This record gives sequence, structure tokens and C-alpha cells, in this order.
Amino acid sequence: MASSLTASPTGTPRYKKTFLGHPRGLTTLFFTEMWERFSYYGMRALLVYYLVSGGTEAAVGAQGGGLAMKAATATAIYSVYVSMVYLMAMPGGWFGDRVWGARKTVAIAGFVIIAGHVLLAVPGQAMFFLGLAFVAVGSGLLKANISTMVGHLYDGPEDPRRDGGFTLFYIGINLGAFVAPFVIGTIGKEVNWHVGFALAAIGMALGLAVFLGFGKSLNPKSSEVPNPLSAEERKAILTKVALVTVLVAVFYGVVVGLDLFTLNWALIPLTVAGLAIPVTVLARIKRDKDLSATEQSKMNGYIWFFVAAAIFWMIYDQGGSTLSLFADDKTADKIFGLGFSATWYQSLNPLFVMALAPVFAWLWLWLARKNQEPNTVVKFAMGLVLVGASFFVFVVPMGMAGDGTKVSPMWLVSIYMIQTIGELCLSPVGLSVTTKMAPRKYASQMMGVWFLAVTAGDCTTGLLSIAGVDLNGTGIIAMQASLAVLAGIAVFMYRKKVQSLMGNVH
Repeated sequence: MASSLTASPTGTPRYKKTFLGHPRGLTTLFFTEMWERFSYYGMRALLVYYLVSGGTEAAVGAQGGGLAMKAATATAIYSVYVSMVYLMAMPGGWFGDRVWGARKTVAIAGFVIIAGHVLLAVPGQAMFFLGLAFVAVGSGLLKANISTMVGHLYDGPEDPRRDGGFTLFYIGINLGAFVAPFVIGTIGKEVNWHVGFALAAIGMALGLAVFLGFGKSLNPKSSEVPNPLSAEERKAILTKVALVTVLVAVFYGVVVGLDLFTLNWALIPLTVAGLAIPVTVLARIKRDKDLSATEQSKMNGYIWFFVAAAIFWMIYDQGGSTLSLFADDKTADKIFGLGFSATWYQSLNPLFVMALAPVFAWLWLWLARKNQEPNTVVKFAMGLVLVGASFFVFVVPMGMAGDGTKVSPMWLVSIYMIQTIGELCLSPVGLSVTTKMAPRKYASQMMGVWFLAVTAGDCTTGLLSIAGVDLNGTGIIAMQASLAVLAGIAVFMYRKKVQSLMGNVH
């Protein structure tokens, strides 16, 4: 007899009931992800401002009570934090596949994220960094598994509703990201930092309440552990984790005991790891002798996409650091006589994504019918050139603000729009090409590899900041713009070589 957890009084499984043609579970996951993204992007909109608040590099008239750090340090912390969120997606997927199952992993992740935001809401530097660690780990656990649960709602890859379901889910992500800077960002930056962080905790709590309260609408498959650890594997992993934990604790205990500890003792190992892990993972897959000649060729081609994506995200993710600092300090905070918080700029990207994504989907189909759609390699080249162009545009208002002039907000609006167009050329295509080029043996892991490109890009930014490079200077902005454009041109020039490596993937 069917369990009451999965069947209604009529005998129809609850997870098969539909709403507007889609499984009802999609609504549950839509609102769970929307509130999680609300909490994540709301906190992220505050992060750099809180770090520099109270210091000499905060905007004139800015709220006090922050950590009074320099812009370079704030950028490094922001970059490392974002990179860790994406790095945690790989172990997050592993936990879902081998330990808890996707559903339990998402529930645990929700509690971890709430705890992180609560810690951020408590004044004090130690609480702040502990809270960041909790949010990064929780976000990684959730990010890797909730999309898998969306897939579980449909009858396999051939279900005609599947693509539409993921599109609606993607709207939920951007809706939460769009609203968050207006609510959490404004209250946190203009009223009280810790009230803002507390609002982020409430947002995640609402998402978790939806997830737990309407769990009966989800496919029972999401509660299964696809490839559970054996007793021997579990023992070996616990032993290794315990050993590493003890070694790290002893090392940092000695550093603290000798009074040598500075923030760089934490930031530098994380940035180096964020660069080393992607290289190690790609090398391990590439050296696997089980891969066929065709799969080896595709991996050679994929490395081009991976490097291109890392360069793209290195620039793109500075929208929450370098561009945010410029917005607060050197951009007018009024338009048509109405004042607004600098955190509102963080709503531009999700707004442009929601507005332009349908246009690009239509455009690619229209060009495909005319047999003129750019292939994947060309789209990547376009994304790189566009993100580089956005920083060339950025050089202009930076020069204008050199004498203390507050530039028009429209400069930043233009920069964010150009970057979003570049994102729409590269990001969805990157997700697609990753699934198409993945070796059969690594089909599940390759999506985590794609997220590692974000980690590599952000860790590069973090390492530059730690090294003392002024990422808020005109020269380095122009240099990064040049790098992206040259990389885009190189990808375009070698498109035939890359295409040949891709085999039957287009």
C-alpha cells in the first residue's frame, strides 16, 4: 500500500499532481530557491560595504559599525567568499549522491545557511568570518542538489515539460536576486548592518519552511542516496577528514600561539586552493586511461572553454566588489531628484537576465532557422569580448571621477547591461556544452567542474588583491579588459581547431 507521504486519498501520488501543467513540486522548489537566493544576494550586496565601513575607504557619510578594512582587503575577502560558494558545490553534490540524498542535503543546507546569517547578525569580526564560512558551505550544499531535485520531478530527459520547468526555476533564482538588494541591501546599508544580515536569515528561514512544509509534493526519489558509501569507504573518509582537521588545527594553533596570525594566513591558502583544485581535477580527468580517444579530444577542447569562463568570471564577479565600491564612492546617488542606495545596482543583473533571456532564446532559434546561429565557440568569444568591453567602458567614468566628480548612474547601468549580455552568450551555453562534452565516466561530476571555473576566476581576483594590486585603479581595469578581449579574439581565431576537438558536439 502506498505511503501517506506520497499518495493522496484518491490514490494519485502527490508528487505527480500538477499546477499549470507542471508538477506541484516545482512550486515548492521555486519558492525555496527564490528565498535562498534572496538571502544570498541580499547579504552579498552588503558584504563589501560592511567590510570597508568605518574605514578611510568608505564613502563619505557612510554608516559606521563595519570592519574598517581597505578596499583591496575587502575585494579579496569578497572574491574568496564567492569562490568558496562555487567550490563547495562539488562536495555538496557528493554528499547528495553518497551520504544524505538530495532532499536531506538541501534541508541541512538550509539550517546551515540560517545559522550563518544569524552569526553575521551578531557584531564582532570572529562571528562575521564564522558566519561567512557557514553561508558558503550551506550555499554549496544547496546549490548542487536543488537543481537535481527539479530534474526528479519530470519523467526523464525526454519529458517535454522539463526545459520549461528549469526555465521557471531559473526565474525564481533571478526574482529572489532582484528583490534582495532593495530590501536587505537598503535596510542593511542605510539603517543597520546587522538588521540586514538578520533579514537574510529570515529569508532563508522562509525558504526552508516552504521546503519542509510542502515536501510531500517532491518526488520520493530525491530522498534516495544514489550511490551510498560502503562501511569501509565511510571509515576511510572519516579517518582522512579527522587527520586533516587535526593537522590544520595544530598548524593554525602554532601560528596563533606565536602571535603571527594575520588575515592573509587564511586568505592565501584558500585562494591557492581555489586555483589548484580546478587544475588538479581537470588533470585527473584528462589523465584517466579509461577515457576513449574521442573523450580525450573533447576534454582538450573543454579546457579552452574552462579557461575562457575563468577569465570571464574574474571580471564579471567584480560587479559586487570593484563596481560596488565605485558606485558608493564616485557615483551620484540621485536620479530625477530621487535618492537611492548603492546596493540597488546589484538588482540590475537579475533584472536584465529576466528581460533579455527570452530575447536571446528567441534570437538563437531565429538564427538557427536561417542556418546562421553562431556555434558554441563563437558564443564564448562573444561573451569574452563583451565582458572586456564593459571594463573598457568602465575606464571612462573612472577617469571622469578622478577629480572628485560624481558620475551619472547610467554609466554603471550600461556596464551591468553589457556584462549581462555577455553572460547570456557564455553562461547558458557553458552549462550545455559541459553536459555534452563530459566523458561518460564523469557525467555527474562535470557540472561541478564547470562551477570550478567561477572559483578559479574569483580566486585570481582575490590573489591579485592580496598581492597589493589596486583593482580599483584605471590601469588594472584596462589591463583586465584587454585580457578578456584578447582571449575572446584568440578563441575566435582558433575556433576551427577547438571545433575539431569537440567532435560531434556543436
